[in-house]
Amino acid sequence: MIRRILLPTILLVLAYGFWVSPDFKEIASGVAIFLFGMLAMEQGFQAFTGGALERVLKRTTDRLWKSLVFGSVTTTIMQSSSLVSVITISFLSAELISLAAGIGIIFGANLGTTTGAWLVAGFGLKVKLSAYAMPILVFGVVLIFQRSKVLHGIGYVLAGVGFLFLGIHYMKEGFEAFKQGIDLASYAVAGYPGLFLFVAIGILATVVMQSSHATLVLVITALAASQVTYENALAVAIGSNVGTTITAILGSMGSNIQGKRLAGAHLIFNLVTGFIAIAAITQIIGLVDWLSGIVGIAHDDYTLKLATFHTVFNSMGILVMVPFVQQLVSVLERWMPMPVPVFEQPKYLNEASIDFADAAIEASRKETVRLYDKALELIVHGVGLRRRDVFSEDPLEGFDGSEGGPFEERIQERYEQSIKSIYAAIVAFISRAQAGKEPENAEELLAIRMAGRDLVEAIKGVAHLQKNLKVLIHSENPEIRAAYEGIQRRIGYVVREVDGVRRSDDDRLAILSLNDTILANRQEDVLANEKLDSLVRKDRISATTATSLINDYRYAYRICKRLIELGQILFAVDHGDLLDAQRSLALDEDEIDAMSDHGEI
Repeated sequence: MIRRILLPTILLVLAYGFWVSPDFKEIASGVAIFLFGMLAMEQGFQAFTGGALERVLKRTTDRLWKSLVFGSVTTTIMQSSSLVSVITISFLSAELISLAAGIGIIFGANLGTTTGAWLVAGFGLKVKLSAYAMPILVFGVVLIFQRSKVLHGIGYVLAGVGFLFLGIHYMKEGFEAFKQGIDLASYAVAGYPGLFLFVAIGILATVVMQSSHATLVLVITALAASQVTYENALAVAIGSNVGTTITAILGSMGSNIQGKRLAGAHLIFNLVTGFIAIAAITQIIGLVDWLSGIVGIAHDDYTLKLATFHTVFNSMGILVMVPFVQQLVSVLERWMPMPVPVFEQPKYLNEASIDFADAAIEASRKETVRLYDKALELIVHGVGLRRRDVFSEDPLEGFDGSEGGPFEERIQERYEQSIKSIYAAIVAFISRAQAGKEPENAEELLAIRMAGRDLVEAIKGVAHLQKNLKVLIHSENPEIRAAYEGIQRRIGYVVREVDGVRRSDDDRLAILSLNDTILANRQEDVLANEKLDSLVRKDRISATTATSLINDYRYAYRICKRLIELGQILFAVDHGDLLDAQRSLALDEDEIDAMSDHGEI
């Protein structure tokens, strides 16, 4: 409803401004070009978020001070706190970083965004930026049309810088021309009424443009042209800080509860920072004057003093809030508890992770491992085993089927409640996440999806196998009973082996271990069928029972095969850069068949 009212209102105001003043048209065009430049820069830096930035983020957020430095440095480089916020939300949603680390990054990003004001006030207003903008744009556009992802990204970054320069130039020229006809400074409001009014203007401008950078550049160019007073410009800077939280809030809408908590932390930090700036405005102005005298900023150089003010009050906000980060985490967790779904819902999958390769892969893998944990009990109990027997150190050779636990009778119902919905979410997420990713990343996502498929097919195989297993494992015919106990033990051993691989720290040893399990599964299948032929020939079981056993042997073989395959994908190799090693060591079906033909198994 608000959007339906706000957008037409903005368009009408712009149309009226264009009709009333051609100078306003130049200012508005400058803002539009500047915003487009920021979008182009974000698009360019997206090209470098397929692994490098994410790996740096993982290594540099294990301490709060590192998170602060990371947020500050990356925002300074990319000049986009919005992109840093979105990446942070995606990694937090995938649980690659903690909430405290995410809060540290957001705090640092707020400080990093102040460098934009310094660049504009110290450089952008003192040189003719349009002279630099044109050649930068030319080089950028040439590189955009290159096939290389890196060159393509650099092209967008250069084009973005060119448009930023061009936007600043038009805003500066527009305000210079505008003041010839209308003196906006005459509408200045002094005292606290002016402070609150222009804070509100700063919030509104930032919400509309969704960029505190754009708001700051606009007010700095207006200040340079004496179209706004220094005190009112400071108020706009405070408002831009509060208004920029809209980006984090919008970015969190598609994320899980952790992303929403981070957006809440961002809002609280900026509100506290804004409150400090308003409450201590006189003292901060005095501090800015003192610092300006020390570093040699002229008394009447209000644009650089505005940049100083922006840095000072953001730094004060960080100093006040950092000691209370853990308390803030506790409050947010209490205010936003984890929802309890009626049907199982994905825990790690969210919209914020889809665009970033590492986050999408890790979220998909974690969700599939979570699916495996939920399905494991269904598989073990579905074949009449007990978890304590399967995961103990005791051998299963002497295991008597009559000693097992009760069979899980609600396989289909539990599959519908706790497996199907998560698996469907994984498939949908990976299908969308693969778009536009590098081939190796798309291939890794596909492998994870196949692991989920293997798990679902293993559960369906258990449901089919259980129909005969729970009856014939108690057969009075010892041969039939022994055959089904063998099936039960085979599945139990494979589950135990896959769990052992999951707990192993040696990837190569794990792959070789699963290769042995693959061969053992094939050998068990061959020997079981050979024994079955012998029993039929000796009339120790009926042909009807033999037919059932043939089908059930096949179900058991496929269940074990699927479990081994998902173990290879999820547990044998835990990093994408080891995927080639897995392929080189893991046996494929042709190799297994060749070994079988030569009597090696």
